[in-house]
Amino acid sequence: MHALDVLGDPVRRRILELLADGEQSAGAIAATIGHEFGISQPAVSQHLRVLREQGFAVVRPEGQRRLYAVDPSGPREASEWLSAFDRFWMPRLAALDTELARGRRRRRLDAEAAEHEAPHDAEHDPEHDPEHDPEHDSEHDPDAGDRPVDPDPTKET
Repeated sequence: MHALDVLGDPVRRRILELLADGEQSAGAIAATIGHEFGISQPAVSQHLRVLREQGFAVVRPEGQRRLYAVDPSGPREASEWLSAFDRFWMPRLAALDTELARGRRRRRLDAEAAEHEAPHDAEHDPEHDPEHDPEHDSEHDPDAGDRPVDPDPTKET
C-alpha cells in the first residue's frame, strides 16, 4: 500500500492527528474515533494495524495498555513522494507569500497615513470651522440667497 493510500482514509488521517499530539492508548483512540466517526472498536483496531504495518505508527505495551505514537518514517515517505511536485506549487506559494506581504505592507502604510492625515483633515473640515458660513457653500447659488441650486440647469422653471 502506498503512503498516500494510507493517508487517503479520513479515519487514519484523524488517528495520525491524534497521535501528533503525543502518545495515545488504543482505548483512548478507539473512544475518540468511535465517537467522531461512529465506527466500532474492532474497525478502529484495523486502522491502527494498517498504520503500524505501513510504518505510520509504532506501538509499545505498558502494562495492560497498548500505547501508539507516530512513526516518522511513514509521513517522511509521503513527504518525499510529494516533494517531487514542489516545483509546481512552490513558485506559486512563494508568489502568494509575496503578495500577502505586499498587502500587509500596503494596509500598514495606509493606516499610518490615515493616522497622520486625520488630525490635518479635521483642521480643514468646514463642519468644524467656527467661521464656516453654510450660505457660501458650493451647493448654493450666491445670488439666490437660501434657495438651493437646481442640479439640472437645462430644466425650465
